[in-house]
Amino acid sequence: MARTPSSTPISTIRNFSIISHVDHGKSTLSDRILEITGAVDPRLMRAQYLDSMDIERERGITIKAQNVRVHYQGYVLQLIDTPGHVDFGYEVSRSLAACEGAILLVDASQGIQAQTLANCYQALEHDLTIVAALNKIDLPAADPERCKEELDRVLGIPAGEVLSISAKTGQGVAELLGAVIERVPAPQGDPDAPLRALIFDSTYDQYRGVISSIRVVDGTVRAHTRIRMMQAGSNHELEELGVRTPEMVPADRLGPGEVGFVVAGIKDVAGARSGETITEAARPAAQPLEGYRDPKPMVFCGIYPIDGDDLGDLRDALDKLKLNDASITYEPESSRALGFGFRCGFLGLLHMEIVRERLEREFNLDLIATAPSVVYRAHLSDGTEVDVDNPTDLPDASRLDHIDEPLLSITILTPSEYLGPVMDLCQSRRAEMTKMEYLSAERVELGYVIPLAEVIIDFFDALKSRTKGYASLDYEPHGYVTAQLVRVDLLINHEPVDAFSTIVHRSSAEYYGRRMAERLRELIPRQLFDVPIQAAIGGRVIARETVKARRKDVLAKCYGGDITRKRKLLEKQKEGKKRMKNIGRVEIPQEAFVAALKLEE
Repeated sequence: MARTPSSTPISTIRNFSIISHVDHGKSTLSDRILEITGAVDPRLMRAQYLDSMDIERERGITIKAQNVRVHYQGYVLQLIDTPGHVDFGYEVSRSLAACEGAILLVDASQGIQAQTLANCYQALEHDLTIVAALNKIDLPAADPERCKEELDRVLGIPAGEVLSISAKTGQGVAELLGAVIERVPAPQGDPDAPLRALIFDSTYDQYRGVISSIRVVDGTVRAHTRIRMMQAGSNHELEELGVRTPEMVPADRLGPGEVGFVVAGIKDVAGARSGETITEAARPAAQPLEGYRDPKPMVFCGIYPIDGDDLGDLRDALDKLKLNDASITYEPESSRALGFGFRCGFLGLLHMEIVRERLEREFNLDLIATAPSVVYRAHLSDGTEVDVDNPTDLPDASRLDHIDEPLLSITILTPSEYLGPVMDLCQSRRAEMTKMEYLSAERVELGYVIPLAEVIIDFFDALKSRTKGYASLDYEPHGYVTAQLVRVDLLINHEPVDAFSTIVHRSSAEYYGRRMAERLRELIPRQLFDVPIQAAIGGRVIARETVKARRKDVLAKCYGGDITRKRKLLEKQKEGKKRMKNIGRVEIPQEAFVAALKLEE
């Protein structure tokens, strides 16, 4: 296997990310860069080359940041392709910490979108050099002049510095690479200082253990040396060192500014978390590098294995996935209805869907996920405060003083023709407007403060359907506010089923209770006795449905004869049904749980 040169002059290195809104062409631009620089054999080239997961290809989105090292005109370019969806903003922040510059990609037919602004501001916080480029200029709907004017007015990027490219055809991509070489500064670092390298991503390989992507900040990392994880406090023998070109190529050493990967035979997934600092065991650095802020999960749900024997496999799978995606949190919990599982926290609804799908696909698990919920803050009568992310943990109403719910500050960019429907949607979800600004005659930016619980179910889908897909959304936490909240419990045959409990605003409690009761009536199979399904707030029932009894024909064996014989059999059946209703238990099939807990279909 070919090895990379022993060391790369630091002045020839350029580390940069590609940031943009969803579907503005990041992965396509990465493909063209790989082609132009000859990094991939043309026979092996495929669309979305760096998107390695099946889910990424099916959905057409980037979930994991991917890095690749290419050579162009005597320079070493280290490209990191980042996700665009707001739920994967943590991936973007980790990638930006390993770079000196960023290509800001904007769709020339759509202009600035909400996530364009968020990612650009994030890059500026990291003091990165921004190289702006308009993509898809070959489309008939492209309006580059309007987009350049927006970039100038909103982000302060002069129109003369904005490049025009088509990632699909390759037009202007070579000029873009030239601009990256010219504008993005070379990394800084002392090759003779004690080694400090930042782990910005890790994956788990069942044969080689943890494979960590690193960015060397100071010093030089050499193959087959003994390294130390500064935060974990553990020493390991470096088994493999190399770079991705995009194939994994071994290297003898990596100097300051270089990006590569290390394998140190680490089997314990806690030993190489993202944000960890690597140094040499023989000559350790005095201070670790600044890691990453732990992201705070915003959406919670319970994940349970359908087969209880898979609980250990689910725990192992979550451990390995957390190594790859540090923004997941989880802790054990149990449910009377679903058995043992984990309460998991996610950055958003798409993040939750993707994690569940990865658990099922990559680890071959059959899972049930409960309805998503958020973290409420319950204030008790005695002055104490409790965080509640599981509705069943909400203290009794007699002990509650009030409940605070989390808010989001959201930014919506929409064509001005859809302004009415968007404002109507926001008002129906208890949102308060904070800002309204026209970016141009055709596009308007709206700012709202909205309860998180109103966003997590179907707000994004409703926004897209009302604007024919043209609106975009970005959000960030905005503190807590006191609200009129209640817990709605579902009782089946007078027994509460904790998996269906939820906390909702009092104004929508009856609607939620009626809808869930109707859905469960359709899903629960008929028993030999009537099964009442009730939605209740505390001791007050707000909705009721009944699954009618399946009647056994006890008169089938009576061919005529006296009516008293028939009446005796019917009375006996009636007594049996009454006794069964008192002692009978309703077994809810797993399929009913899966169907009832699906996201508001």
